[in-house]
Amino acid sequence: MPSGKTLKFVLYEVLQFAALIIPVFVIMERFAGLIPDVREGDLTAYWLVVAASVAYVTSVTLLVWVPLKYLILKKRRFITEITQWRPTALAYLMLCTFPCFAILIASSKVQVDRGLELDHFTELPVSLVLFSLICVDIIERIRPCKLMGPSDSLESDLEMPGPVLTHLESVSTVTGQLPADDDEGQSAMTPEVRNGGPSGRWSDLPGSPSRPTHSAAYLYSSSSRRRSYSGPLGFLWRRDMRSEVLVDCFLFWFDTVEMVRVAGEPLIFYSVWVFPVYILAFMSTLRMIITPQNPLLSSAGVALQDLPFFVFRVALIFVFGYVTPVLYTLKNVLVSLTFIYFTFLTKLRIFKKQSMF
Repeated sequence: MPSGKTLKFVLYEVLQFAALIIPVFVIMERFAGLIPDVREGDLTAYWLVVAASVAYVTSVTLLVWVPLKYLILKKRRFITEITQWRPTALAYLMLCTFPCFAILIASSKVQVDRGLELDHFTELPVSLVLFSLICVDIIERIRPCKLMGPSDSLESDLEMPGPVLTHLESVSTVTGQLPADDDEGQSAMTPEVRNGGPSGRWSDLPGSPSRPTHSAAYLYSSSSRRRSYSGPLGFLWRRDMRSEVLVDCFLFWFDTVEMVRVAGEPLIFYSVWVFPVYILAFMSTLRMIITPQNPLLSSAGVALQDLPFFVFRVALIFVFGYVTPVLYTLKNVLVSLTFIYFTFLTKLRIFKKQSMF
C-alpha cells in the first residue's frame, strides 16, 4: 500500500500533466476544425494538425517535462539551489501557454486573410487554458502542505514573510552580576535571588532596575498569534491557509483573465488588435515564474501587467469604446502610481519632510 506522501505526489503530477496536455489538444483540435472550412473541406489538413498536436505533446513530455520532474524529484544540486523562481512554472508557460496563445493568434490571422468570420474561440478553449494555468500555480503553492489533518507549521510558509520573534534569552538581574561581600551575604541569598528570581533583599532596594517580566525562552509564531474562539459560532472564526491560497491565486490572475476576455470580442479578434492583447496577456503570465514570497513580484507586476495594461486599455477604449471595464483601467493606474510613489518618490528629499502629511 503506497504511503499518503506518495499518493499526494502522484495526484499532483497527474493534475499538472493533465493541465499541460489538455489545453493543447483542445486548442489544436479547434484550430484543426477551422482549417477545412477555410480550405473548402480539406480533411487532410485537419488530420495533419491533429497529428502535429500529438507529436508535439509526446516530444515535449519526453524531452522536457519528464526530465525536469526527474531532476526535481532527485533534488539535484542546481535545481535545489533555485529559490527565487520556479522551473516548473517556466516550463509550463513555454510548453503550454505560449503555444496556445500562438494558435489563437494564428486562427485569427487565417480567418482575417480569407475574409471569414467562422470561429473566434470564445469560451471553452480560452477558459480552459487560463484555468489550467491557475491550477498549476495552485499546485505549486500548495505542494508543501499536507492534504489531511490541520495545517500547523506550514501555514507560515504560505503567509507573507515578515519579522518573527522566535527566541528571547533570559536576562539576569543586578543581583546576579554583583560580587558577594562575604560568605555570610552569599549564604543569605536565596536560590531565587542568585538565579535572578522575583524575591530577595536586592530586588527591594530603591532605585534598583525593574525585573524582566519573562525570564524563560518562548516561541512567538503565527500559530500563537491566532486567537481561539469557542461557542456555537466558533466555526466562523476558523481559517486555513490551504483554502485561502486558492482564493489568492484566482485574484492574482483576474486581471489577466479580463484581458484575454477582451480578445474574444469579435471587434478585437478579427483585427490586428488581437496581437497585442495576447502578447500582453502572455507577458503578464511571466509573473508566475517568480516565487510568491519574492520581493521582486511587486515590481514585476507593475512592469509586466499594470503599466502596459493601463496604456493598452486606454487605447482600446479610445478606439472601440467600452469593450473593457473602466474598473480594471482604474486598478492598473492606481497600482502603478502607488508603486512609483512609495518606491521612488518617497525617497526624495522633498517627501522626507516631517511637516508634510
